[in-house]
Amino acid sequence: MRETQIPSNGVETQNVVATFMTKVYSWMTLALFITGFIAMYVASSEQLINIIFGSKFLFYGLIIAEFGLVWYLSARVATLSFTTALTMFIIYSILSGLTLSCVFLLYTSSSIASTFFITGGTFAIMSLAGFFTKKDLSGFGSIMMMGLIGVIIATLVNYFLNSSTLNYIISFVGVMVFVGLTAYDTQKLKNIAVQVEGEQAKKASIMGALTLYLDFVNLFLYLLRFLGNRR
Repeated sequence: MRETQIPSNGVETQNVVATFMTKVYSWMTLALFITGFIAMYVASSEQLINIIFGSKFLFYGLIIAEFGLVWYLSARVATLSFTTALTMFIIYSILSGLTLSCVFLLYTSSSIASTFFITGGTFAIMSLAGFFTKKDLSGFGSIMMMGLIGVIIATLVNYFLNSSTLNYIISFVGVMVFVGLTAYDTQKLKNIAVQVEGEQAKKASIMGALTLYLDFVNLFLYLLRFLGNRR
């Protein structure tokens, strides 16, 4: 097995990191564009709305397929080709667009647009913070992951309780968690950049894009609970 060649000087390291992160953000941006386009297209079609949301079996099937793709990519990316990994990432962004089309049915377009830009600004600031900070965020990331588990459990509990107060708390904690994870994941990807090369680096950029994509989308959805105006 060929050993990974770690850059030996500062300038080379910076170039490797810059190239890798550019690819990560490019794939992430592409996925967000696809998701947004699909979501708006579905929301504008009464026939597609009826097909997707008229059947609980289909809707929950799409959600299960999303989780399945994320799990499979995370677990098997080392054995997949770059083309296969990229294809699965694109398919995931399409599936997300189908399920997230409900956002355009629940909230006004103006509030969606304003929340998207606020999310973009918040994400950019935290991603830059994670990229440039000299502090190791590993411990901070562990706290955020525990917070994420707590949010998931609380969300499941509130599905049965239907408490508006608990929903508000979940939304607030959700925003904090994904703000923190954005910085943590960015730093983690920066560190990964100098440890991979070739085909491995390409696949790592896809997984990095998926990670930041999930941070962005979830941050947007939690912020929308506070900032969105319902129809």
